[in-house]
Amino acid sequence: MIIIGGGILGTAHAVEAVRRGHQVVQLEREGEARGATVRNFGLVWVSGRAPAELDTALRARELWERLGAAIPGIGFRPAGSLTLLKTLDEVAVAEQAAARADAGRRGFTVVDAEQARRLNPALRGDFLAALHCSRDAAVESRRAMPAIRAHLAGTGRYTFRPGTEARSVSGPSVRDDRGGRHDGDVVIVCAGAAHGGLVRELAGDLPVRRVRLQMMQTAPLGEALPTAIADGDSLRYYPGYAGAALDTLRRDIPQDPVAERHHMQLLCVQRLDGGLTIGDTHEYTEPFAFDVHEEPYTYLAEVMHTFLGRPLPPIIRRWAGVYSQCVDADQLVCRTSPADGVWVVTGPGGRGMTMGPALAEQTADQIGL
Repeated sequence: MIIIGGGILGTAHAVEAVRRGHQVVQLEREGEARGATVRNFGLVWVSGRAPAELDTALRARELWERLGAAIPGIGFRPAGSLTLLKTLDEVAVAEQAAARADAGRRGFTVVDAEQARRLNPALRGDFLAALHCSRDAAVESRRAMPAIRAHLAGTGRYTFRPGTEARSVSGPSVRDDRGGRHDGDVVIVCAGAAHGGLVRELAGDLPVRRVRLQMMQTAPLGEALPTAIADGDSLRYYPGYAGAALDTLRRDIPQDPVAERHHMQLLCVQRLDGGLTIGDTHEYTEPFAFDVHEEPYTYLAEVMHTFLGRPLPPIIRRWAGVYSQCVDADQLVCRTSPADGVWVVTGPGGRGMTMGPALAEQTADQIGL
């Protein structure tokens, strides 16, 4: 198998192919993955998934846990999450979600503020209640790909070619920009947010769009933040919370103007070094700006300050990222075979880190590996 792309989708496909006994050569045009794979929270985010996505999300979480046990460098931890609720309308949405038939599979429980603080003692600030999701987890997004590749290399059936850009695909054969040729039985193209160039040549205009986000990283907090954190605005963005209570929230309770302007929710995950990854914004209309806006960073810091009851540590990094999102609501990913032995897989949106291992498993089943 020849895999084009060194991000989470490409690497997950490499894991699945090696697991099934195949030889893999993986090409990455950069020296290391630099796209959405390393510019995300590292969340394995079961809680907000739509009902049609839930089986895939839970399977992916199972696969991540297995990978984490085999490859400690991934930094897998079953941290769970708390969505912190500040209004009765937000509590109503959480209670409706926790009363649904699939709530047990998601690990949903509505807890009061005191119970939430027992789960996460760092939360000394202001909120009414929380939706606890025990099935959510986290990995170290900036460390996971190198750790996985090192593990795969140890099998003797995997080769990584960094700094090597695929220029053409003819049947299951790839030519790169160094003059090299890579022959295989199957080519899988996982080019992330690159929708033009080789991807367009192979598959034409796919039903995908690009989404830009802004995020930030703090210095170490100085104490443990045992769970991931979300705010009530996240209820508005994830299909897993759909229902009459959410309709009422959206209709009657406007977002803060900054949050509405930048299509924001708060998510926060503590890294293994103690720092906090905090975000994020959503921008859908291209061309995207080349710079970042300070307004959403200030807003997110204030929201986290409210929840923690203490100032944030200094912000040490800010960044923007772009991911590819399938616009067909009935598909988790755009997966197409434009030629015999060639597959293009793209468009998981913000679900790539969560669902990557399960999406790769589905591709392998579909191809018949």
